[in-house]
Amino acid sequence: MAVTYSIQFADLQPQDVAVVHGRVRSGALPEFLGGAFGEVARVMAEQGLLPIGPPFGRYRFDDDGSCQVEAGFPCAGIVTDAGRVRHGRLPGGRVAHTLHVGDYAAVGAAYQAAVDFIVANGHEPAGVAWERYLDGPDVASPRTEVFVPCRPVRPRGEPQA
Repeated sequence: MAVTYSIQFADLQPQDVAVVHGRVRSGALPEFLGGAFGEVARVMAEQGLLPIGPPFGRYRFDDDGSCQVEAGFPCAGIVTDAGRVRHGRLPGGRVAHTLHVGDYAAVGAAYQAAVDFIVANGHEPAGVAWERYLDGPDVASPRTEVFVPCRPVRPRGEPQA
């Protein structure tokens, strides 16, 4: 049975984040994420900073089966680099976003649905997507928000802005 996603455009403001970067194999993602979220939370607490939203992950998949990961929390303030924890920013601008409910292994369908929506509405993907985790991994059907940056497609022959 195919899942139907409700997808909308939104215009976001840039968001300061505290993150850990890594390069991992897909099968090692859960372990990496758990460690990264714990490390970021600890450093933020040590610096008197509060998370202002759920944890997130950004992924760039490589041809060799590994992926570059940026995982952490949006943060009220700018974290001072400590250990592997670094300051970063989630981009502002137009995104298509949707909610995936269920197994993390099936979240790719939400990304594909968002890209299909983007294209069908005269836009194109424009940047690295990310996801926010609204529930912990122990929840039977966790909720994951998916955000895909996009921009309008220029009509053929129109100059770049």
